[in-house]
Amino acid sequence: MTPTLVLVHGAWHGSWCWEPLAEALGDVPIHTIDLPSVGNDPAAPGDLYADAAAVRSALAGIDAPTVVLGHSYGGAVITEAVTADSGVAHLVYLCAFLLDEGESLLGAVGGTPPPWWDIHGDHVLVSTPEAVFYNDVPPELTARSVARVSAHSLAAFEQPLTNAAWKAVPSTYVICGQDQAIPPFAQEAMAQRAGEVLRMDTGHSPFLSQPEALAGLLRPILHRAG
Repeated sequence: MTPTLVLVHGAWHGSWCWEPLAEALGDVPIHTIDLPSVGNDPAAPGDLYADAAAVRSALAGIDAPTVVLGHSYGGAVITEAVTADSGVAHLVYLCAFLLDEGESLLGAVGGTPPPWWDIHGDHVLVSTPEAVFYNDVPPELTARSVARVSAHSLAAFEQPLTNAAWKAVPSTYVICGQDQAIPPFAQEAMAQRAGEVLRMDTGHSPFLSQPEALAGLLRPILHRAG
């Protein structure tokens, strides 16, 4: 039986970003999650722990083996959320933050926000998403995606992890060699914690720029986990 692929998006995004990948994967069972830390309501910003709770809740409702993929910030979320008894067969970190207990995303980038973070109180916006996230995405799809990018909770970037899922569950790290958001050298360093390392010559959003290639990379992982 093919496991259910649970897709956890990165900061500033939503489940909408997975649509091309879901189409490319065809009949693979897919479950997407919209994280509470993303949204334009300044009165209700979620945080890392709320995001992890949302993932745990989703996993509890899936009565099948699962492979959980986290993209970018979503890597921190799945690391916090998944435990040995979560029913997860494999973790996939797609150009993602693969952190240890006690580490935070902001700490992982050196403690200083990148220049493209546009901080407004409790929220963070992105000043140049087309360059940072979509440098190899077709122009029309880039324009549609930029229009859907939302604010993100600042607290979610500052909070330390209390769990390290990759110590209990097998994992694969996918390094994206043209990434403008998380430098490839930083991905290489974090990938040392994963059991397997794969590479794509893409920017930060291969689910938009090369969904068929990403689907082809994921299918063997799903097959092994089934």
